[in-house]
Amino acid sequence: MTDTRRRVKVYTLNEDRQWDDRGTGHVSSGYVERLKGMSLLVRAESDGSLLLESKINPNTAYQKQQDTLIVWSEAENYDLALSFQEKAGCDEIWEKICQVQGKDPSVDITQDLVDESEEERFDDMQSPGLELPSCELSRLEEIAELVASSLPSPLRREKLALALENEGYIKKLLELFHVCEDLENIEGLHHLYEIIKGIFLLNRTALFEVMFSEECIMDVIGCLEYDPALSQPRKHREFLTKTAKFKEVIPISDPELKQKIHQTYRVQYIQDMVLPTPSVFEENMLSTLHSFIFFNKVEIVGMLQEDEKFLTDLFAQLTDEATDEEKRQELVNFLKEFCAFSQTLQPQNRDAFFKTLSNMGILPALEVILGMDDTQVRSAATDIFSYLVEYNPSMVREFVMQEAQQNDDVSKKLTEQKITNKDILLINLIIEHMICDTDPELGGAVQLMGLLRTLVDPENMLATANKTEKTEFLGFFYKHCMHVLTAPLLANTTEDKPSKDDFQTAQLLALVLELLTFCVEHHTYHIKNYIINKDILRRVLVLMASKHAFLALCALRFKRKIIGLKDEFYNRYIMKSFLFEPVVKAFLNNGSRYNLMNSAIIEMFEFIRVEDIKSLTAHVIENYWKALEDVDYVQTFKGLKLRFEQQRERQDNPKLDSMRSILRNHRYRRDARTLEDEEEMWFNTDEDDMEDGETVVSPSDKTKNDDDIMDPISKFMERKKLKESEEKEVLLKTNLSGRQSPSFKLSLSSGTKTNLTSQSPATNLPGSPGSPGSPGSPGSPGSVPKNTSQTAAITTKGGLVGLVDYPDDDEDDDEDEDSEDALPLSKKAKFES
Repeated sequence: MTDTRRRVKVYTLNEDRQWDDRGTGHVSSGYVERLKGMSLLVRAESDGSLLLESKINPNTAYQKQQDTLIVWSEAENYDLALSFQEKAGCDEIWEKICQVQGKDPSVDITQDLVDESEEERFDDMQSPGLELPSCELSRLEEIAELVASSLPSPLRREKLALALENEGYIKKLLELFHVCEDLENIEGLHHLYEIIKGIFLLNRTALFEVMFSEECIMDVIGCLEYDPALSQPRKHREFLTKTAKFKEVIPISDPELKQKIHQTYRVQYIQDMVLPTPSVFEENMLSTLHSFIFFNKVEIVGMLQEDEKFLTDLFAQLTDEATDEEKRQELVNFLKEFCAFSQTLQPQNRDAFFKTLSNMGILPALEVILGMDDTQVRSAATDIFSYLVEYNPSMVREFVMQEAQQNDDVSKKLTEQKITNKDILLINLIIEHMICDTDPELGGAVQLMGLLRTLVDPENMLATANKTEKTEFLGFFYKHCMHVLTAPLLANTTEDKPSKDDFQTAQLLALVLELLTFCVEHHTYHIKNYIINKDILRRVLVLMASKHAFLALCALRFKRKIIGLKDEFYNRYIMKSFLFEPVVKAFLNNGSRYNLMNSAIIEMFEFIRVEDIKSLTAHVIENYWKALEDVDYVQTFKGLKLRFEQQRERQDNPKLDSMRSILRNHRYRRDARTLEDEEEMWFNTDEDDMEDGETVVSPSDKTKNDDDIMDPISKFMERKKLKESEEKEVLLKTNLSGRQSPSFKLSLSSGTKTNLTSQSPATNLPGSPGSPGSPGSPGSPGSVPKNTSQTAAITTKGGLVGLVDYPDDDEDDDEDEDSEDALPLSKKAKFES
């Protein structure tokens, strides 16, 4: 059996300060000749490969956390952690580390971080700085070895970086690079590659500023072309100078801004294309390079944002009809990249950025661009629009409402002049592009549907003291936009089946239905009025006949969402238009196949049964029972029929309803502990106390006249005896299902009055062994013995005791299935037949 004590997960801390899992293996400690010291080794449990090889440095601070975690820093900005499966294994490795460092294993940290830092500074001041070899061609190998040996030690890396800065060493190395290239000294060029790569791994901003300066950056890239692992050098400089072309869509007058753009492009190229893919142990040693690029982008956005002339010219050319298509595409692509750069900004700076774009008229410009025929330009404009919606949907909503108001004012004037206003609202342009997406997979349509969903989501709408954005925008949307969204749905559902049923049309209609379903869930009277007035649900259910199962399920999901609201306005609309018919047809056409369609339809009817939606229950049974009565592999439809019969019985016996109301007002329920206390009082009561004829009754019954209560019960029981033979089958079914019909709910006789007034013997008290409701008695709830007519039907449930139980109690719903499961098999079979 594998030793789990030493089983660990290896973690490294990434630049986002999140722990990345590097794999699972088994840890050991031992002397490593190459590292010249005791080291921690982790080999992968899957293939035995080496996950970690780390020398236990005497000056490194190791921390033990939570009994099963050891954390330490391997180098600057590079943290490691071992997470042990068992505490025992963690303790063993911790003892090894403490032994190497001469520490007591009882400590949780082997070094004081502050003291260590001060001590290092003191050592740094006392010990001489790192002396670099003279920068000569013959000593390149020695320099390369010095750089490589300094990387593992934070202190030596610090000294090496200071020496490189103070002596202007990088420029001297680049001079040697020109010499080596002129002499075609391949060995020297390979050494320079290793040296420059090592300087990158020092992770120092001051060194990067020298290397990425205008005079040095191309030579640095040249050094990195000569990778010893490659047979031929790369041609990065040729690509940057000849292939890559810098385009100024709008002339940039600021030379500093232009230089910053060039520098950022080249450094990004170095990171992505020139430097080799960093190993596991080098990834975090390039964090300063990432930061350098990040802050450069922030500076570029800030400088462009402050150049008002630049932005004014940009938007003017975007919206100018005279601008040719190629130029406009370049402008849109620039604006898209500009917005992408803004994602690196801090929240407050991003606010200022988008506010500037809004003031410059980005939304009207996008409206113009989206109205063009060029697909690539429209695609880029859609990406820009998505940045705006995700950042501030309220800004977009405010613009489209103002636009609609202006259009209304213009339309009124044009109507007087008998001229048609052909302006299209921005949001309707978005909907039209979604509907007209030519991509077979509708990739653009999916993106646009997500943006529309964000815009109509009440969760991100603001409410102020003067106005409510939700009310105003939804009113605008349903007046000006909803007809555009539903147009393809209405056009395709004029007959009993979809007029177009190809895959792309089905995908588009599924997207429209998804958005409509979202509206049903999150909007109130707006969507309700629209669905009922436009008869939308009937048109949607035509799609149940689609050959594409996903579209039929979307239609069903839409109806299920409506039924789930339990709104009687919707219910009356469904019943009036007989909108269960397409669902029942789809269910029958699906046959005996056990698939998602079958399950989804059954779940919808089960929801109606469980929630006891009376109007829909009656509608389904009265109109579709014959089609559904043979479905016996689930009890859903029989349960619906039972619900319906119970409702009809209550309607046929209005006096029973009034009697039930009376008894509901007079029944009382108490927990078991209270009941036991009262039984004890009963037995402790002296007979002398009872001689005066005083009776013991429940508190709620003391104020009522027993005769007033029992007269309607006696009349009811006489009527029941006449109907007993007719209702025998119903009685059996109801008892088996754990529910009781109003027509036989109370099995009481004229002798019951005595029992209700508690003048019966103690054996007939609630909870006594002989009482009808006790589990051990022959009269269990699953059967109704004949002698129950002489006693009150007393039920015990959930610690509560009542004199009677009613079929419409919500508590009974939870017991229906349990009581049926408790039946003997023979009774179940009889019930299901």
